[in-house]
Amino acid sequence: MALSLTNTLTQKKELFKPLGDTVKIYICGMTVQGPPHFGHMRAYITSDILIRYLEFLGYKLKVIQNFTDIDDKVIEKSLEEKIDYRVIAEKHIQEYYEVADKMNIRRADIYPKATQHIQEIIELIQKLIDKGYAYEAGGDIYFAVDKFSDYGKLSKKKLDDLIAGARVEVRTQKKNPADFALWKASKPNEPYWESPWGQGRPGWAIECSAMSMHYLGETIDLHLGGEDLIFPHHENEIAQSEAATGKPFVRYWIHNSMLNLTGEKMSKSTRHFITAKELLDKYAPNVLRLYFLKSHYRSPQEFDFGILDSNKESWARIEDFLYSAEEAGIDENSKPQVPSSKFMEAMDDDLNTPKVMALIFDAVKEGFSAIQNKNTNELNKRYSEVMFYLRALGFNTDLQNRTNKRILISTGTQVSAKLEFRDITTLMKALELAKSLGYNIIANLIERGNDINDMNLLAIARDLAREKKSYEISDLLRKGLEEMGYSLEDTDKGTRIKRKS
Repeated sequence: MALSLTNTLTQKKELFKPLGDTVKIYICGMTVQGPPHFGHMRAYITSDILIRYLEFLGYKLKVIQNFTDIDDKVIEKSLEEKIDYRVIAEKHIQEYYEVADKMNIRRADIYPKATQHIQEIIELIQKLIDKGYAYEAGGDIYFAVDKFSDYGKLSKKKLDDLIAGARVEVRTQKKNPADFALWKASKPNEPYWESPWGQGRPGWAIECSAMSMHYLGETIDLHLGGEDLIFPHHENEIAQSEAATGKPFVRYWIHNSMLNLTGEKMSKSTRHFITAKELLDKYAPNVLRLYFLKSHYRSPQEFDFGILDSNKESWARIEDFLYSAEEAGIDENSKPQVPSSKFMEAMDDDLNTPKVMALIFDAVKEGFSAIQNKNTNELNKRYSEVMFYLRALGFNTDLQNRTNKRILISTGTQVSAKLEFRDITTLMKALELAKSLGYNIIANLIERGNDINDMNLLAIARDLAREKKSYEISDLLRKGLEEMGYSLEDTDKGTRIKRKS
């Protein structure tokens, strides 16, 4: 088989064949008037999975993901909060990096901002004016959609049925209600740049065309984003790009379905969303990745805490198997045959991650059976399968703390002091006792474990206390962890921590 992807342009699965030696990919990034919400992360997990699989297949990639840091919504937020738009944009860009890194989403090669490419945008608009596709009206520049015969080919909308896009203000000077803004004349108290048409700023879609062509050339292989961007954003990108160059803009358009909250898509503009950061305070990144990958990227998902909690338990089972396999004496340095054919069969079929997840849980089941039957060869095989699949799908497989102790938290959550620590008095007693006895290493581990909510560090501190025969500290740590909802098992390889059921 070979990789097939559903191309929104043709509305069918197509064999993927890149133009050249390097696959050129453009990912529509956030408009940064607000923080990244969980719906955003579905789009970036989808792109992450595709990028990882293309690399697995041996392709070289060049990946661009933009930030829209000037836009109607950014300006509205700036005026509302009386904060410079650049401060607002940078704050949310940094929050995106933070949550994306936690979720193990690979970084793009370049993250351009719209405000860094004003000159390229102006040059592209001028080219469209020169070719007769755009016109000036009252300091604004509009794209004349009736001049581009293929307008609507991505969204399958008929021009006669179209009205101006939801993000575009309908102004009386437009020749056609469906015409969209390439450049907007500045209003009082708004940021602006000098242009041949006066002071103003870019429209929404033109920036992506300009940045894509600047970094990747006039025709690219893959353009990714949420299906809510198909119209008007991506439709407008096609029109202005192909009108300017006379060449196909994108060969494969890949769109993920929406993540809905109570039946409606998550959206910053309607304030109907849950931030990614909020969820990362409650759930481990691997649990959130599992949540997305158990559904196909083209299937709509409904946000549900119950499903997240179920996935937390599913992830705990995977972790528990890996820990149990290592505890049983798995050869972690061996490189047994990896079942890549099953993986490739699933992924070649339009990135069928639910099928790969099923392979993981089948391997976990067989692995537990191998542990019970003390079948070392089978256990090695199943352990290798699970690790291969997890790494290929971008899960963080650094599940154990690689110290001289082996410690596992069999839970899918990251403990948050605000949400989980009902009473840390016992831990504080253990800390003060460690300090009074001069056990600085133990005290430091307890302090760090409390500050950054790391159960691993608290468990290591308990093991060290036991080694020094300071059982009072050890007992206090056990009691403190139990008060926070954890049970402890003493094994010959260290403390094992599990969430109480």
